[in-house]
Amino acid sequence: MWKVKPPAVFPMETRYRPILESLVPPDPMSQFHLKRGSPEEEFPDLCRNCTWMGRILTPAMYRRQFNRCTHSGVIFDDVIRPGLEDPGEWSGPVSVGCVAGDAQSYILFCDFFDRVIEAYHEHKITSQTPESDFNHDNLKGGDDLDRSYAEHCEVSVVRGVEDFCFPTHCSRGERRQLLTLARRALQQLEEEELPGRLLLLEELNQEQQRELNLNPPSSSQLRTGVARDWPDARAVWVSKDGSLVVWVNMEDHLRLVSTRDDANIAEAFKHICIHLQKLEAYYRRLRHPFIWKQQLGWVTSSPADVGTGLRISVRLKLQHLPKHRRLQDILRRLRIRMDKTESSVLYLVSNAVTFGPSEVALTQLVVDGVKLLIAMEKRLETNGDIDELVPTQK
Repeated sequence: MWKVKPPAVFPMETRYRPILESLVPPDPMSQFHLKRGSPEEEFPDLCRNCTWMGRILTPAMYRRQFNRCTHSGVIFDDVIRPGLEDPGEWSGPVSVGCVAGDAQSYILFCDFFDRVIEAYHEHKITSQTPESDFNHDNLKGGDDLDRSYAEHCEVSVVRGVEDFCFPTHCSRGERRQLLTLARRALQQLEEEELPGRLLLLEELNQEQQRELNLNPPSSSQLRTGVARDWPDARAVWVSKDGSLVVWVNMEDHLRLVSTRDDANIAEAFKHICIHLQKLEAYYRRLRHPFIWKQQLGWVTSSPADVGTGLRISVRLKLQHLPKHRRLQDILRRLRIRMDKTESSVLYLVSNAVTFGPSEVALTQLVVDGVKLLIAMEKRLETNGDIDELVPTQK
């Protein structure tokens, strides 16, 4: 029979406890004796900042957030630090430039976060609950991409776990508790649905990490605190058939990934939908559901992932379209992005946003966009004109 160890008693603390408790301030922020100046003195230099944070933050907004602090100790300077340390470049894609330390950050600093989310995702936040659709049967196509151009696809989704700070702010103890929860939930998935194994990152050698496409922490992860105590309590779960990989405590609490070498987006999306909903049910049984906010949907540390947390990417072989003068206009209209790879003819096409469309609608957007890009590439191969293929609306 396990016995509970009695708490340590300190006579002086017991004697003065009523006085000590009366000194606890009601305002969480006043518990920190930070040597800070006024909001005007502390306002950051944003002249060369190219992030959405830098474009949106004003002295008046900074003043309103200045003395706020979440229950776990996140202050506004913690939120904007990533954008200050990595201000971005005018020629590159615009990053959000901020992170949430915990779920309460999205509420306490909503004046700031809502504007960043609306600017990044180009979608207005309303009082209505974001639409969610995991019915993979509603997806049209995705299993019929031309393999001469589409070589590979990946569907991934991120989730935050209720009652825990996000990786940028969590403690070692929280991270280890998250690993314990993941172990229990994934064990249920193994027993009921999909056999697999959990691999602790600290137990893997360099060759094993390369086989799993595990890279050392990036400079960005080190600066934002995501990689603190690396590789403590980091793990990767791999299904026996290799169809599903779950990252634990890497960039987010959980990240599910399904890849296909045949570029079958429909099958990869179906795999994610089925197992994500099963894991969600397991976490609910463990009394730690995934974090959901009524006006934002699913939320994690980055505002760039709110709403669905879903990313769909396809590796395309393109030679002519990347050189076309209207490429950026086409991508904006399709609401997708195209990134270069190490190869001069291979490009990664993915959804530009995660907030607004439902999961099915977002996947459909990528499927239709990829088909159109392939059609344009074929037209350009024969020296044809693609202007009539460009969509008229975004």
